Amino acid sequence: MNGKQKYYKFILYLVVLVLINVVGRNLFFRVDLTGNGLYSLSKASIKAVSTLKEPLTVNVFFTKNLPAPYNNVERYLKDMLAEYEANSNDQVSYRFYNVSAEEEGLGAGDVEKNRKLAQDYGIYPANVQAVDKDQIKMQRAYMGMVLIHGDIMEKIPVIDSTEGLEYKITSAIQKMNNKISALVNLPQKIKINLVTSSSIAQIAPVLKLQGLEGLKPGLQGIVDRLNSRSYGQLQFVTIDPAMGEGTPEQLRRYERFGLQWPQLNTPTGIIPAGKAIMAFGLEYGEKSIEQGLLSRKLALTERGPEEQYVIVDLKEVENFINDNIDGLIDINEDVGYLSSHGAPALQSDAPPQMMQQQQQPDALKSFNDLLSNSYSVKPVTLQEDAVPESIDTLIIAGPKETFSDWELLQIDQFLMKGKSLAIFLDAFNEIQSQNRQQFQQPVYLPINTGLEKLLNHYGLTVKKSYLLDENCYINRDREGNEMPIYFIPLIPNEKINHDVSFLDNLKQLVVIKTSPLEADKEKIKNAGLKLTELFSSSNKSWEMSGRINLMPFMIQPPKDPKEMQSRPLAYILEGQFPSYFADKPIPGKPEMKETKEGETELPSKFLPGENEKDKKPEAKKDEKPVIKETRVKEEKGILSKGKPGKIFLIGSSDMLRDNVLQQQRGYPNPNADFIINTLDYLNNREDIAVMRSKVQRFNPLKKNISPFAKVLAKIFNIWGLPALFILMGIIIWGRRTARKRQIQAMFSK
Repeated sequence: MNGKQKYYKFILYLVVLVLINVVGRNLFFRVDLTGNGLYSLSKASIKAVSTLKEPLTVNVFFTKNLPAPYNNVERYLKDMLAEYEANSNDQVSYRFYNVSAEEEGLGAGDVEKNRKLAQDYGIYPANVQAVDKDQIKMQRAYMGMVLIHGDIMEKIPVIDSTEGLEYKITSAIQKMNNKISALVNLPQKIKINLVTSSSIAQIAPVLKLQGLEGLKPGLQGIVDRLNSRSYGQLQFVTIDPAMGEGTPEQLRRYERFGLQWPQLNTPTGIIPAGKAIMAFGLEYGEKSIEQGLLSRKLALTERGPEEQYVIVDLKEVENFINDNIDGLIDINEDVGYLSSHGAPALQSDAPPQMMQQQQQPDALKSFNDLLSNSYSVKPVTLQEDAVPESIDTLIIAGPKETFSDWELLQIDQFLMKGKSLAIFLDAFNEIQSQNRQQFQQPVYLPINTGLEKLLNHYGLTVKKSYLLDENCYINRDREGNEMPIYFIPLIPNEKINHDVSFLDNLKQLVVIKTSPLEADKEKIKNAGLKLTELFSSSNKSWEMSGRINLMPFMIQPPKDPKEMQSRPLAYILEGQFPSYFADKPIPGKPEMKETKEGETELPSKFLPGENEKDKKPEAKKDEKPVIKETRVKEEKGILSKGKPGKIFLIGSSDMLRDNVLQQQRGYPNPNADFIINTLDYLNNREDIAVMRSKVQRFNPLKKNISPFAKVLAKIFNIWGLPALFILMGIIIWGRRTARKRQIQAMFSK
């Protein structure tokens, strides 16, 4: 009987284990013990995949047995995709394709088939550095993935780091959802223009240009193929400038891709002088993106190296069209950027063909690229109309000119609607000397744009001073000499407010030529607003006001220690703001009249030095009938108390410069993460901001730790933790041995 009971128990245990596995397949939980939640999805990712209405397929092409640090990326990617699949309600499936060498997996035919599939998706091998037998070698490796959702496809061509991988995948999923909605609801089709002059056929033999006859059907095939993924919203259009086709404005965009030649004598006859265009472009509404179809390369001929023209590969054309449709139809949320009042431009205003030769030093190219990845940037001037309703956040960066009361009213009322302002306000205008032969120090003039009184009404002030800090960037020359740049403070980890969720994993920031802020906390409290300090300077900072001189070798820290203290540098103020114009006369819109060449001019009543009584009557010209105005006037009302809105304020627009926001490949830029996370928070996308900053490599020790303590910390991390595990194992082994002896002693008696 006892023998049968053993079998019954075994069968019962087996059934219980099977049932536990069946239940655990659907009802399960995972515990992520990493500090940043590295191996678990953020709320934004869970929301993105749990709300999918159609299946999402992920195809991954990753070479096996890669050297460090790439060998850990594939394992991390598998764990991450498993998390997406588990939270997707069976809408996500993924597959890893073998693209490694023949001896590492499938046969040569199957591997080559997978590689061709990867290249059809636009995934090409990248160069990685490998160390083999003390030699550095370059290895070609596939490290990319493609996401397919309905008829829409997104790709991540190179995954060479785990940094921000979840953000890239979730952003691609959200982008596909937005793209489907945008394409389905387009009021008109996207034109794919092929602009080729028939005159190019005359000079094609001289250029030894091949494939010209297959260009039109090839591009037609690309458009047909992409149309199946774009819900039929693409239209193929051919334009021949030599036949008078195309409008002058349309052709002007393609002139930079033109060719011209003098009269040529060839063995087959005389080719008359002429010109031609070979290009293609995407056009939708007033937006267009153009690209040339010819490229030059060096070829070795009987006469030596010669430069020849070739038609670009049609696969590159297909990738260009697929990659640029998104920006053309504005699938992202709108964000406004004040492009007037002396604010720096987001990109150079030079023509495209002059971009390399003419750089605009003030253009915020890196900031524009950062914004364009998540938002559709809309320029706002405030000179004629209010801020468009589609914009939820308006960025005001470094204005130098004065705002009129009417323009301030538009900003005030934009905030009253429950919208957000991101203000990067400079306290001084730095004027450089125009004399290049003789060096002169810049002149710093205080700026008063009118925004100051608006901010002061809300309880915030940018002080007319520069913040200097001993905890700053150190410039080192080739000889090892060090020069502290006090006006480039480094914000330490302990001065960043980690209670704010989107700043939680930022460990250090850099600011340039910033002014400290002041907050009237009593006024803010009485208005029922919430003030949050985002970061402040170190305890070894001071202010420079009055006569400004930022020459590094002429700056000395103050001798009085009382001047050294931490100062707030960035605030977020949120709540229901009181309008600045609630108890003031409502300013009217300045009347503008047209002048020559589209310029505008203020009416005479706004011009100084002319009295209305002294004006001489003008000669009567075509008099218009006098229209009697109605006595019933339209009441101009404003919002005196706003819906919940937000203001971000920092006293420096240099935070948006390219040298601050440029990212090195494979390494995160905390400043870039701070800027885009703040804008996400203002735009009510806090979950996206938290996800983006979840992983940061830079984890510094506290600055006041002694060198001896740093050595101890290093030794403990390398040897201490393994020693603790060994010690724990010895203790457990000793306790088990003692218990075993105790039991043996009991039964021996």
